[in-house]
Amino acid sequence: MRRKRKVKILATLGPASATMEMIEKLFVAGVDVFRINMSHTSHALLKELHGYIRAVEQKVKRPIGILADLQGPKIRIGTFADKEVKLVSGQNFIFDTNPEPGDATRVFLPHPEIFAGAKLGENLLLNDGRLRVQINKVAPERLDTTVIYGGMLSNRKGVNLPDTLLPIPALTEKDRADLEAAAVLGVDWIALSFVQRAEDVAEAQRLVKGRAGVMAKIEKPSALPVLDEILKISDGLMVARGDLGVELPLETVPSKQKHITRAARRYGKPVVVATQMLESMITEPVPTRAEVSDVATAVYEGADAVMLSAESASGAWPEKAVQTMDKIAQSAENDVYYASIVHAQRTDPEHTVADAISAAARTIAETLQVPAIVCYTGGGSTGNRVARERPNMPILALTPIVATARRMTLTWGVHPLVVADAKTLDEMMGQAGELAYSEEFAKPGEKILITAGVPIGSPGTTNMLRVATLGPGGKGV
Repeated sequence: MRRKRKVKILATLGPASATMEMIEKLFVAGVDVFRINMSHTSHALLKELHGYIRAVEQKVKRPIGILADLQGPKIRIGTFADKEVKLVSGQNFIFDTNPEPGDATRVFLPHPEIFAGAKLGENLLLNDGRLRVQINKVAPERLDTTVIYGGMLSNRKGVNLPDTLLPIPALTEKDRADLEAAAVLGVDWIALSFVQRAEDVAEAQRLVKGRAGVMAKIEKPSALPVLDEILKISDGLMVARGDLGVELPLETVPSKQKHITRAARRYGKPVVVATQMLESMITEPVPTRAEVSDVATAVYEGADAVMLSAESASGAWPEKAVQTMDKIAQSAENDVYYASIVHAQRTDPEHTVADAISAAARTIAETLQVPAIVCYTGGGSTGNRVARERPNMPILALTPIVATARRMTLTWGVHPLVVADAKTLDEMMGQAGELAYSEEFAKPGEKILITAGVPIGSPGTTNMLRVATLGPGGKGV
């Protein structure tokens, strides 16, 4: 099941895809990592879906990644006596701490932290940004606002505060329980919603305790000024364009996407581009031309993965959506301009032996035009470092640790395999050659480039490069 592309596909499971049969079909169609949205998933269903994916993994004999996406703090208004009201531009409207049903002049806002953090002149966005109000008076139990963009507002609609750094943690009690349930099961990634500061990620890392990678979802404008600090302690990023597109001017989202993607690549951390990539395929068998261009742009930008949300979770064409995304990615990567665009974004390696080895591996591999780079890795950092260089050829990542292989299913260009732990350097070289041949990366007579750490079995010691020629059956390197 070798993929013919380097960018990975992340697909969300839901009512349209929550069976073992459909999960297998989606994997065959091109899914590398499955996302389980904890906003809509009980612990019982999480366990069931996890079991399905692992059963498919055993059947296809390839590592499959699982990402549990935490809900995060959802800010919503209360209810209205008439279920909905119409707000008119220019009118006054009040948010308060009175739990009584609201009317056309006021509504309950059950979030005291907003009253503590809001400031005069800041904006509140309602119902996914369709309505906008501006704060003109702040009191401990009341916000007086002026309606800027009006419209219909109904019960329990969401509230976004693009201008406000809210004094709330990124992890709710539900999130903590969901995180622990997912980590105990053995998911590979935990996605943290509504990250505002590096401390949010640090808290999640303390709770995860190394059992999974922590992915920070960038969907709050307040996260952008501290992106470097967030990246330093995250294991990956997601450009969550849904809420980011609500809280930022829409025309700025493409540039922010590029900024986040390039920052993640600079740090050698996987980055996922998400939300509305093939949105029309929720109901239609073909995407719009603009959606195709959007997916291709993320591929040209060098994103590690592109994501399907409702398209695969609740859409009418989940398998077709995956197949379409796979075709778009392959077409972009086969474009004559692809390599030059991706390589133009390359940054200098860090001043470490491992980074220098990874950069040299890419240079040597491209100079010799080898068909594959084979890297031995324990925790996955070697695979991520080589992928950071975006070499022209695929990366065959060999690890004795199943969890590492599963986590690397999200990393650009990496074909992870679980292998027996090599005891000697000769055994390591022989294993690399045999697998490069059996996995159809290289043919007898061709050269491969191998990176590893010596002494063998010492994590974080990538310090060796070797060019080897395959003999018959991959032997005799």
